[in-house]
Amino acid sequence: MKEKEMSFWDHLEEFRWTLIRIIAAVLVLSIAGFILVPRIFDSIILAPTSSDFVTYRFLEGASKYIPFLPDFSAESFHVEMLNINMTTQFMTYISTSLTFAVLLTIPYILFEIWRFISPALYENETKGVRMAFGFGGVMFVIGCLVGYFIVFPLIFRFLITFELSDVIKNSISLDSYMNNFYTLILIMGVVFELPLVFWLLSNLGLIYRSFFRKYRRHAVVGSLILAALITPSGDPFSLFVVTIPLYMLWEISALVVKKEPPEEEEEEEVLPAIME
Repeated sequence: MKEKEMSFWDHLEEFRWTLIRIIAAVLVLSIAGFILVPRIFDSIILAPTSSDFVTYRFLEGASKYIPFLPDFSAESFHVEMLNINMTTQFMTYISTSLTFAVLLTIPYILFEIWRFISPALYENETKGVRMAFGFGGVMFVIGCLVGYFIVFPLIFRFLITFELSDVIKNSISLDSYMNNFYTLILIMGVVFELPLVFWLLSNLGLIYRSFFRKYRRHAVVGSLILAALITPSGDPFSLFVVTIPLYMLWEISALVVKKEPPEEEEEEEVLPAIME
């Protein structure tokens, strides 16, 4: 901790400047987002709507060796995207640019938060908090990547190719696409924070590694059920692809928690003095 104690108003002033620096960073990167988003919108954000998307190409190649895979050929997939509101494209441009700025600013935001709280921490606390910030940030990014490359494309392709009747033609609005795109990727990012949650619970003495050994089979079944809910196509390969990263969260959590509860030290009995 700092040797010199800061008053409440000093802390408030420091917090104010922390917020100002974060907002300034977001604004600067928002300008960069306004410039870059039109150049990356088709190649990144709308990439899952193309039959050339890397996930579809991989699954199309895998279908030659795995007979029960659904049809991932380019000929069977065509997306017609519509804009039915006058302001939707402009508002999507603004929101995407701001989202781009916030995502790129997250490392700096974590640094500013760390710089604000670190003076109040003891040396042994500093190491744990630094690990939580770093580990949580990495797992969130991995979760978002899993959502972008695996979960969202599989769900999107199934829903856009599903036909209740030949009379009904599938088209998708820009609003619907963007809402599902952001929601599913964000959900996967949050889900991948589970190891961090278990690590915090372990440090509070609420959970240990024996818990994960005991309920490992339950975790496998739970991962399968969750994967089945996430991937509505129901084919075994898609189910397997989504189940693996979900179950790996369980195993990662088992590695980061404490092994066993510390043995309780037997308290020595203190005999009261005999009053004469």
